[in-house]
Amino acid sequence: MQKINLIGREWVWTRSPSACVCDGKKITVTTAPHTDLWQRTYYGFCNDNAPVLQSSTEEQFFSFTVKTHFKSVRRFDQCGVVVYFNEDNWLKASVEYENERFAHLGSVVTVGGYSDWATTAIDSSVDTVWYRLSRRGCDLCVECSFDGVNFSQMRICHMPCATGVVPFGIYACSPEDSSFAAEFSEFAFGGCKWAAHVGQPPDEV
Repeated sequence: MQKINLIGREWVWTRSPSACVCDGKKITVTTAPHTDLWQRTYYGFCNDNAPVLQSSTEEQFFSFTVKTHFKSVRRFDQCGVVVYFNEDNWLKASVEYENERFAHLGSVVTVGGYSDWATTAIDSSVDTVWYRLSRRGCDLCVECSFDGVNFSQMRICHMPCATGVVPFGIYACSPEDSSFAAEFSEFAFGGCKWAAHVGQPPDEV
């Protein structure tokens, strides 16, 4: 498998894209048609052929941030962050193009071979989004930003697979007959920026 060294870390392709250029700071991925990540729910199909580039860590508390810039051209074109264990267990967050009016900013959590999809509509003119993925043990948080400074929570989820080493990184795909260039830059990895919960304590068992 092709490996890339970036921000002092080794990154490995689970599946290589049709084309990729890396200058040491920025990665540009060109998607191939009919590539996607989805498992069963509602649509019935199983798609597991999207290019995924990941590093990995045993750190129980960390945050990974990346900037995405894209020129989507067809429905469901997407690029963003991913935590991919295997075809039945993964998390992704991205902007998925819908039409000239709006796109879907959302996330998919797949556990045990079934996907969900949580979205909100944004203007289709948006072509740059930062994502911040954070881990606290087996729990993950995904945030997004449109300026790289102010982040808003998109999703908190529990991943049963996240007990030891956790893979994390980027992906891009075109589920329909399409291809586009997805640019990833401003990679950062460090201490967890997702603060511990302070407030109502858990119920006593």
